[in-house]
Amino acid sequence: MSYYDIDAILTDAQKLPCKFELEVPGLGFLEGNPGENIKAGTQVDLPLWLGEMLSIGARLGTSRLVTLDLPSALSERVLNALKADPRTVDLRSLAPHFYSLGIRVLELFEEDNMVDILSDTFRRRAAEIADHAHNSRGALGEGVEFLRGLDETERQLFRIAHDSAKEIRVWAGEAKKPK
Repeated sequence: MSYYDIDAILTDAQKLPCKFELEVPGLGFLEGNPGENIKAGTQVDLPLWLGEMLSIGARLGTSRLVTLDLPSALSERVLNALKADPRTVDLRSLAPHFYSLGIRVLELFEEDNMVDILSDTFRRRAAEIADHAHNSRGALGEGVEFLRGLDETERQLFRIAHDSAKEIRVWAGEAKKPK
């Protein structure tokens, strides 16, 4: 992704639960207490980019400033729901850039189970998305709720599949070319 990619910027703005391991002077404003220190053991939701930067100390061999936890969008409850039936989960309400968030989180955590679940989720939902993109009755009728829950990656996939289906109909002579 590019430095100027708006989707990457919005993904990095997703909140991540962080626990401060050390007392930090003057950072109380993160907790809503300006001018005060942030105490060791304090839990704060921080943007992904900030939480990652504050946890880098552990990678450098020094004591870490914060410990990161999985975001609620990728909690055990959500992963279990995705394992059961990924088509019933509203990914957009969890995180508008759900798959991008998953990729970023997997860069920070070693979660082999999560890789399998997210891959399977994308495969199963992609088939459903393609079906709705090619079948307008599904997109306008019973598929509306499913389509509302698509994250940004899936929405792009839907647009591409829908546009390619239109182009194939034009190419086959079944429809007129739009002006």
